Amino acid sequence: MLSRTAQNLFWMGRYIERAEATARLIEMGRRMTMLPGANDEWRSVARASGCASDLADDPGIAAQDIIFRLLLDPENPSSIRCCISQARANAKAVRTALTSDMWESLNDQWRLLETLDGDEALADLPIWLDWAKQRAAAFRGAAETSLLRNEGYVFLRLGELIERVEMTLRLLDVKYYVLLPETDVVGGGRDFHQWTAVLRATSAMRAYHHVYRGDYTPWGIAEFLILSRIFPRSAHYCYLQIDRRLGELAAMHGQRFPCHRTAGDMVARLADTDIQALFQSGLHEFVGDGIRVTNRLSTEISRAYHF
Repeated sequence: MLSRTAQNLFWMGRYIERAEATARLIEMGRRMTMLPGANDEWRSVARASGCASDLADDPGIAAQDIIFRLLLDPENPSSIRCCISQARANAKAVRTALTSDMWESLNDQWRLLETLDGDEALADLPIWLDWAKQRAAAFRGAAETSLLRNEGYVFLRLGELIERVEMTLRLLDVKYYVLLPETDVVGGGRDFHQWTAVLRATSAMRAYHHVYRGDYTPWGIAEFLILSRIFPRSAHYCYLQIDRRLGELAAMHGQRFPCHRTAGDMVARLADTDIQALFQSGLHEFVGDGIRVTNRLSTEISRAYHF
């Protein structure tokens, strides 16, 4: 496979996953602002997004400014509008590597987002967040049911998984930033609703209830989203899948690279992590390190396969 094709598929996967993840992040902030006593949640969302931290430090910033930056800002390469536009550009560049179902899932109604203005988006925010998530789900469904299981599929999946694990960690970091100035509320009613908002943002409510039987504790939710081996959005599950896909590439090419070692080390680290010890040593520190490792892994994959 040409490195250019691998690059387009890898970043197509990342952009589509990022569009959905950003929608989930906005949705989480929106839910948290509905709680009694909520006052700084949008700043937390801006800070944890990784692409709007400058807004979080602006004392005069309004919620709609943060939402616009994450949803529609053409100057922000991580906004939902830019992500979907970039994913479509990647798809056009490798059109013959995609199936017609995949292309149609990306191309369908994308101009709606191109012509959307800020006031309309804010007025119908839940509708547009659902739209972004539905586009991502339609694309993934088309890829799973119609794409050959070859190198192209592996690079597409790697992009999705790397973006997914990073955003799961960032969603947990939102919770950290919200509680940072008010550690006395841990375990209280507001704390409960904030932690369950994290579950809703990752579509994990029913799955969590099935495993923990409704015992909604901070350590239980963090354990589920970081260490579960069976929930598709947990950090551990994503890294298990990343390690598996990189192993497939190693078998195809007969060669291993630093990215294989990085993924394997992270799988081993997550397998040995105890959630109680993690809370004692610092959830924020662990999450921050996990994000840094994930970003390094993405760079190592690009170097290994020349894109």
